[in-house]
Amino acid sequence: MRLLLTFLSLLGSITLLAQEEKKDTSYVFIPDDPIVAMLDSMQLTKYFECNSYLSDSCLFDVENYKPSFIPYFDDIVYEARLAQLDQETPFDLVYNKAVKAYIDMYSLRKRILVSRLIGLSQVYFPMFEEKLAKYNLPLELKYLAIVESALNPNAISKSGAGGLWQFMYPTGKMFNLEVNSYVDDRRDPLKATEAACRYFNYLYGMFGDWQMVLAAYNCGPGTLNKAIRRSGNKKTYWEVRPYLPLETQGYVPAFIAVNYLMNYTKEHNIVPIPAKQIYFYADTVHVKQAVSFDAISQVIDIAMEDLVFLNPNYKLKRVPGYDRYNHLYLPANKVGAFINNETAIYSYIKREEQIRDSIMVASLLSEPIRKTHVVKKGETINKIASKYNVTANDLKKWNKLSGNHLKLGSKLLVMVPNPNTPKINSKPLTETKDLVVSDSLKTDSTPMVSSDNNTILQKEEGITSTNSSNNKSGKIIYHTIQKGDTLWNIKNRYNMSSVDELIQINNLPEGYVLIPGGKLKVLVDSN
Repeated sequence: MRLLLTFLSLLGSITLLAQEEKKDTSYVFIPDDPIVAMLDSMQLTKYFECNSYLSDSCLFDVENYKPSFIPYFDDIVYEARLAQLDQETPFDLVYNKAVKAYIDMYSLRKRILVSRLIGLSQVYFPMFEEKLAKYNLPLELKYLAIVESALNPNAISKSGAGGLWQFMYPTGKMFNLEVNSYVDDRRDPLKATEAACRYFNYLYGMFGDWQMVLAAYNCGPGTLNKAIRRSGNKKTYWEVRPYLPLETQGYVPAFIAVNYLMNYTKEHNIVPIPAKQIYFYADTVHVKQAVSFDAISQVIDIAMEDLVFLNPNYKLKRVPGYDRYNHLYLPANKVGAFINNETAIYSYIKREEQIRDSIMVASLLSEPIRKTHVVKKGETINKIASKYNVTANDLKKWNKLSGNHLKLGSKLLVMVPNPNTPKINSKPLTETKDLVVSDSLKTDSTPMVSSDNNTILQKEEGITSTNSSNNKSGKIIYHTIQKGDTLWNIKNRYNMSSVDELIQINNLPEGYVLIPGGKLKVLVDSN
């Protein structure tokens, strides 16, 4: 058998067609095929756009193809390859026109998007395989998430299904996936995968056939049972398929095509485009109270897009911090920084709340005072406006006046500025960086001046200082605060021993906020 397969593969290589050869159009897709639409949603994923590295294409160039070459194969090659895969799986990986149509879609028309898919598989497949093995399920089920969501945890279908495994709201509730104003557990990769595994076992208990499990997962067990009855109680997917909804008729062929392509990407000259975060490089931390992504991003210097990518279940970019909603996924190299800076993160939240409350109070106290003015002889719009310290245009707007003519004795509404309006001294934290952070990485290295030419420095002549924490002499210079600066990166820039040292030198109060253009003293080596 192996000799036959080898011969067929060699035959396919010999009969490899030219790139310009016509494609098989004998199978027509449903115009709004949801599987294709979900794959197209990958075009909107920005997590790859700033990616500066790709996998080494030489590792995938098994056939000595040119980078832009798109190979085509005879049906006999596809059939032989699927037959070989079928020997290692409980799924019936048959080859027919429906399967070929999806192989062509993935390998020809959507090649670039498939490159992203293969990259994302490095993020999610290790976790999928771990959960599938836990429930003693076929590992090939990991490919179903590609068919369902194109590995996009934020995917929402037209029917309202959401997440990597596209759970409908009622089905998700059956398996403890909560959806409310703050969270959507269907988007949580870990929780949704756990629920999907339990659902697979549930469906297999009903139908006892993995192809039928796939169909039931897509259209629901009720719809599948109706199709079985209409087919005359047939038992296999291909016998029941004509009686299923159009979407489900394409669902299993798409699953077979994904199985094929994920095992033969090299032969099709498709090179993965990896995402930045890998499952093995992420870890979980527990938060003790509600916290916003903005606070975490500012304090431990992690990109907002990384937080959103790893935690798509938090709809408002905020961890509610109650009961079961207190876990957060972070890159492994940021877990220690989070733990060491928890106090600063929560202080940031309190500072946000204080400023928000101050602005709200100021808004309430700033409500103008409504007065009525009776027009006297000789008064004009401008004179009345000047008397109440308002503008003539506002006066006309409040009273719906189109011109400047005033009738003697008429009454005018005047909105007088409130003298009790408080002044807000702090700028919103959304425009600045919070400064209260703990030093999680102490260092004894000798301070030195940064070589960053973009930093604006001004020396304070004749001033030297001794660092009480390490008894090392140094010179005080001024750093002009730039947009995006934090105490953490300023400390690192000048190789100071800790953030506390920077706070002490500048006598900074708790909750101090960096304002671009301001100046901070920094201690540098005097040698």
